Amino acid sequence: MTSKELLYVEDALGHECFMKSCSCKASSKLTDTTLSSYMKELEQKHTELFDKFLNLL
Repeated sequence: MTSKELLYVEDALGHECFMKSCSCKASSKLTDTTLSSYMKELEQKHTELFDKFLNLL
């Protein structure tokens, strides 16, 4: 893996980590159960994407 590709993967990992934490915070603060459930799904999706990027290393 080139250094440029490594920088891309590191950036993507940071983005997915940020999105996961934002989704988690939002789902815990929402009172609407439908929206909260959707945010939990997004959190799971970003966790999966994070793991996929991590496996590239």
